[in-house]
Amino acid sequence: MATAAPAGAGPRRYSGTLKAAIFDWAGTTVDFGSRAPMGVFVRAFREVGINISVEQARIPMGLPKWDHIKAVGMLPDVAAQWRQVHARPFEDGDVARIYEIFVPLNVAVVTDFADLIPGTLEVVNALRARGLRIGSTTGYNRPIMEALLPVAAARGYAPEITVCAGDLAQGRPSPLMIWHILVQFGLWPAAAAVKIDDTVPGIEEGRNAGTWTVGVALTGNEVGLSETELALVTGPDLITLRQRAATRLLAAGAHYVIDGIADLPPVIEDIEQRLRRGEQP
Repeated sequence: MATAAPAGAGPRRYSGTLKAAIFDWAGTTVDFGSRAPMGVFVRAFREVGINISVEQARIPMGLPKWDHIKAVGMLPDVAAQWRQVHARPFEDGDVARIYEIFVPLNVAVVTDFADLIPGTLEVVNALRARGLRIGSTTGYNRPIMEALLPVAAARGYAPEITVCAGDLAQGRPSPLMIWHILVQFGLWPAAAAVKIDDTVPGIEEGRNAGTWTVGVALTGNEVGLSETELALVTGPDLITLRQRAATRLLAAGAHYVIDGIADLPPVIEDIEQRLRRGEQP
């Protein structure tokens, strides 16, 4: 005879402090506006006879780059253009071909967009001072990150662990990259970690992993402007950009949305207060 557990029985709710912060890269900690991959996507598709816009290239941002290319190719307008140009549907073999074009182009330009987003060093140092481990996940593959990591480190930013698309069986929006970091850190539960990301798949990654999630609105992919360009946007136009980005990130499941990484410290304080009250992500 089976005996059922009482309703609500399960693991004890975590009420301690945050133990880890896991950051995205482009648009979150480096590359204000997440601009490095955009021209490369446009060029890679053009190499196979297809014209896409930067706006189309941004739609799946945050996915592993192979999946990103496939998602762009499956957009209705792009898929129709592919059938017209190539007289057949867009297929996985085409994804692979474009990916082989994309990767070396992205490696060549990624360090041109390696400036740290304002606040990155100060916030990361403050988190480390309060005992948090610093990890990162990315939609970039390992060859692209091998070019970016030393440049970021020379500027003072070096997460303890960076997990790239392709390192594991699945990338975003699966939770595997975050879980891998938590295993390497020896930390649990996932409620003791927070994921900070400017993309929808990155927020979904955090929610699927069971972490707290913080969306980054103005410095990332959802707005897509450089620091100089964004500084020229004021008043109602800035409010509109912020609200549009926040709406997308909140719909993906973000617990919080901030303008940029510099605004993260009060959120960390609030999450820890919620944990002390017994709230879970």
